[in-house]
Amino acid sequence: MKLGWLLLLLGLSLPLMADERLSICHGYGCLTEADVVYSEGQLGEIRRLLGAAVDAESERKMLAEAIGRLYRWAGEQSDIRNDRAGNYADEGVPGRMDCIDHSTSTTRLLELLAARGYVRWHRVEKPAVRYFALVFPAHWSAVVTENGGEDHFVVDSWFVNNGEPAVILPLDAWKKGAGPDV
Repeated sequence: MKLGWLLLLLGLSLPLMADERLSICHGYGCLTEADVVYSEGQLGEIRRLLGAAVDAESERKMLAEAIGRLYRWAGEQSDIRNDRAGNYADEGVPGRMDCIDHSTSTTRLLELLAARGYVRWHRVEKPAVRYFALVFPAHWSAVVTENGGEDHFVVDSWFVNNGEPAVILPLDAWKKGAGPDV
């Protein structure tokens, strides 16, 4: 009898993790948002993936994969499954995403992972913009900064089809136009 109560008390004192609900933007300029739910099992998979990082460089590689998986799971619940790299391959389909949708949603995903303690080697920043002709905003992306340093990196899922690993590049190179040609 005492053992049963002890086990019950121990069980109640353990932190309970729950599924996570998150809004994913689509429709260009966050015109539409889809609420998606990540199960504790899915998030545990991401925790194990990111937990294997031994330094900031390896964490960036794993973050690229993690963001791709999170988008793939979101696509199983929403029209973003139709999203293709860039802005033209998915023209006219429901769920298409521009760089504003991607930068906003990827930042939300990164903040979710950071809040759960899964991101250990970086901090999440506000999205960055690169300009066309030094005046007009041309492209947006999520950003992380390496802890203890000033090395900034974009985490850019706009460059890839839904569910593929995000492209991670040094912010300075990205601002000069680096990235896949889509």
